[in-house]
Amino acid sequence: MQDNSNNSNNANLDFFSYDNAIVRNFAIAVMLWGAVGMLVGLIIAIQLYLPAANLGIPFTTYGRLRPLHTNAVIFAFVGNAIFMGVYYSLQRLCKTRMFNDLFSKIHFWGWQLIIVSAAITLPLGYTTGKEYAELEFIIDIFIALVWVVFGINMIGTILKRRERHMYVAIWFYLSSWITVTVLHIFNSLEVPVTLFKSYSVYAGVQDALVQWWYGHNAVAFFLTTPFLGLMYYFLPKAANRPVYSYKLSIIHFWALIFLYIWAGPHHLLFTSLPDWAQSLGSVFSIMLIAPSWGGMINGLFTLRGAWDKVREDPILKFMVVAITAYGMATFEGPMLSIKSVNALSHYTDWTIAHVHVGALGWNGMLTFGILYWLIPKIYNTNLFSKKLANFHFWISFIGIIIYVVPMYWAGLAEGLNWSEFTADGTLKYTFLDSVQTVIPMYIIRSVGGFVFLSGILVMIFNLIKTMGQGKLIKDEEAQAAPLARDYNPETGEKVHRWLERKTIPFMIGALVAILIGGIIEIVPLYLVKSNVPTISSVKPYTPLELLGRDVYLEEGCYVCHSQMVRPFRAETARYGEYSKAGEFVYDHPFQWGSKRTGPDLQRIGVRNPDAAWHYGHMMDPRSVSVGSIMPSYKWLAENDVDLSLLPAKIRVMTSLGVPYPKNYDAEAEKDFSKQANTLVTALSNAGYGVQPNKKIVALIAYLQRLGTDLKGTSNTSVTK
Repeated sequence: MQDNSNNSNNANLDFFSYDNAIVRNFAIAVMLWGAVGMLVGLIIAIQLYLPAANLGIPFTTYGRLRPLHTNAVIFAFVGNAIFMGVYYSLQRLCKTRMFNDLFSKIHFWGWQLIIVSAAITLPLGYTTGKEYAELEFIIDIFIALVWVVFGINMIGTILKRRERHMYVAIWFYLSSWITVTVLHIFNSLEVPVTLFKSYSVYAGVQDALVQWWYGHNAVAFFLTTPFLGLMYYFLPKAANRPVYSYKLSIIHFWALIFLYIWAGPHHLLFTSLPDWAQSLGSVFSIMLIAPSWGGMINGLFTLRGAWDKVREDPILKFMVVAITAYGMATFEGPMLSIKSVNALSHYTDWTIAHVHVGALGWNGMLTFGILYWLIPKIYNTNLFSKKLANFHFWISFIGIIIYVVPMYWAGLAEGLNWSEFTADGTLKYTFLDSVQTVIPMYIIRSVGGFVFLSGILVMIFNLIKTMGQGKLIKDEEAQAAPLARDYNPETGEKVHRWLERKTIPFMIGALVAILIGGIIEIVPLYLVKSNVPTISSVKPYTPLELLGRDVYLEEGCYVCHSQMVRPFRAETARYGEYSKAGEFVYDHPFQWGSKRTGPDLQRIGVRNPDAAWHYGHMMDPRSVSVGSIMPSYKWLAENDVDLSLLPAKIRVMTSLGVPYPKNYDAEAEKDFSKQANTLVTALSNAGYGVQPNKKIVALIAYLQRLGTDLKGTSNTSVTK
């Protein structure tokens, strides 16, 4: 009788298989790019106290490698971890194979090609100059195409699911895909000059707001919400416990995606951004602590009754530390959005510590836990060494502590040093004094980075051995009942329960939730002209200065130098008049910066217009500024600017609204030569022989221009 019943039940089941090969591929990519990303991070950490580690060549300087590090960690390591977890969990949550195997392969290889493209172009100096969005437009287009392939594959899988309701992890996957699509498209709007050179369609204040609307929400919807989805799936699986609270999951999800999108302006406090936008960013950032901690509580309380298991299981140890780091980072973010705190912390290494609590603690530790749980599953074996996994946990945890503690200390030291006055009312410390103060912290930080990287290498060894002792279940057989098409909703079905079985309405709801904040913050900045008051003395960059600005971007100067004097007594005493919104109307993109490893440059053309000083400083920084940690840029005196692109650059800038005279593209080279020859003569009189078409000449012209417009003293005007 029982046998007949089983046969009858089996006849009503669908038989299919899960695609574990794509999960394996992304897992291998996570391990590979994790090691590469952290290695580059270690190299640039060493460069900050050992300038010789820049190696004296353009491709290995801090300015070029730092964007490579951030892109490798965010999009290569974390990105592949997201895809690994989504491809594994989504199939099982939907009780179906991925929508299209070919799309899975295109997604995997397309994403790896994007990463390789970044690894080639960024060291070569091809960059937009926008943090976390440095890749040039041709790669941005490819990113969009691959992202759409992923979206079609994911949404197609959800639509053909055999489960009636979408589990909470799927909510986070969908909202992440939708929001990243919107962010990438709008922040990447640019006009190309060549395949690998473009200018942002936004300028100055408007570009700053769009960039940090993107930048903050890239953290929110790439580094956070997908990982919350992974937490909601893998933590209960690893702990063999149900999620603590379904209702809390609903509140956590909708409050988080609605509030997060408003918070970007907190990166621009005390800048030239209008006060109303800054205040919105601060208020919503502080509100974010509630849903963020709701998610942390839901995760940690899922482990109720399982703490004995946590003590024994390295996988759960990784996950507990990850969720705790998420809680710490999401408490600190709102705290740093309080203006009085931000006045001290911004532009310092405090921000670096904060970011790495999230990246290493939240993203890194959760990824490691998932890898240790997932690889034995798809290889049908046990973990090679639990002892090595425990060892990895402890050295990773210790590595994070060694990394972030000195960075917090360095941040406080920098903020306090920059703002301290003597009894007679003069600044107590030079900027170089603060640099020398934090060098011991930089050394300790690199030790922490080395320890963390060592843990990744231990994990790779452990997982490779695990793979070797098992065999990949490439197509894992599964069975499930087909989804009944004659479903009658339960009596008194709640709205959210209805949404959980309606994919498209759910996606529309998520889209509306994330668009509201962006529209309210960004649109008025374009429609209300008083938000960006013009200054009559501000003129477009001359051809030489424009090419010099491109050299500035190419060398990654923006990762160490800000161009934003905030309205503080200490800053105006150190740098000059505070910055005005109208000064940046021709900056495509803006260059306000987010970290001061070197001093602010917004008024450098007024404070130090001496061409010979700039030349000597670029050739041998320590001969001019004793104690400087800046690398030498000797190749700038040897390499030519590409004058063939100048007419096209002028035409693009004109199309973006920069008021160059009509047909100026045909005459720009004459003005370039005139200004360059004048500058070369000044350098020759100081004993420096250089040709007018060299990059160093253009860069010096750009630096001499900075800040001079405010007093109507720009070096050269293109107006005829």
